[in-house]
Amino acid sequence: MRPPSGADRCAPAAQRRGDELAGTASPVTRWLLVEQPGHWGRDALRDSHIEPAIGRRLAEAASGAGVRLVMIRRPGRVPATDARAWAYVDSRPGHEDVRWGTYRAHTELLAAVDGSAGRPDTAPVYLVCAHSRHDACCAIRGRPVAAALGRLRPGQVWECSHIGGDRFAANVVVLPEGLYYGHVSPQSAADIVLAYDAGHVVPSLLRGRSSLPAPVQAAQHHARLRLDESQIVALAPRRVDRIGEQSWRVVLAHGDRDATVLVRGEVAPAQRLTCSSGRPESVRVFRFAGWDG
Repeated sequence: MRPPSGADRCAPAAQRRGDELAGTASPVTRWLLVEQPGHWGRDALRDSHIEPAIGRRLAEAASGAGVRLVMIRRPGRVPATDARAWAYVDSRPGHEDVRWGTYRAHTELLAAVDGSAGRPDTAPVYLVCAHSRHDACCAIRGRPVAAALGRLRPGQVWECSHIGGDRFAANVVVLPEGLYYGHVSPQSAADIVLAYDAGHVVPSLLRGRSSLPAPVQAAQHHARLRLDESQIVALAPRRVDRIGEQSWRVVLAHGDRDATVLVRGEVAPAQRLTCSSGRPESVRVFRFAGWDG
């Protein structure tokens, strides 16, 4: 099958179809961001300028620690320096943390995987997927968004390797919370920054929070829309019960009275989900099934 081009690429096609954003944030609780300038292959860790043996050791260490390894680089192809940055990020609610360090040899990164090294930093980090060898839409749509965010928050923005959901490009993740946004444009990037500074999210672009299960991400989204609630800390999950093969009851904190949302999983019609996929694929989406109580 010939790769699509123009309006037939995965991201514009997903926008035309109105693919559901809610409940699609990749499951990540901890991150290791590694500055690796230059071109990345389809596998950004193994197909870059990292020695293969060290790359394997690093990947194994990160996987064993439950850490998502992501390559990062400055927007605009900034020249590489001898000392490069890394960051360990904890996205778990109540444990949000970012710790930065530098390295010269890739072997030094093995000491960063457990989160004990580095200096704490309270500034948010904005990741924008621009991994062209993984999906063309990520580069075509991601790089202008990274540039726009870089002008708004210099020093806090990084282009990154694949983070999931190519069809939602441009994809932006705000750390430490792990807030995934999809279909971000250079214009809407400012809305995300201003909302975050005020302690809020932009529900219309939010895919979910990476540290929460997909049904909870979806329940929060539907509750936000119906309760007009956009605070980041609002609607924390208190309890999640599976009440059927594809149904969940999610209890969310809401003032003096909890809000209980019912969500139902459905299989969406098969579509071509990435520009490189050879055949249509099906995904699960989560629909609002009502309030309980």
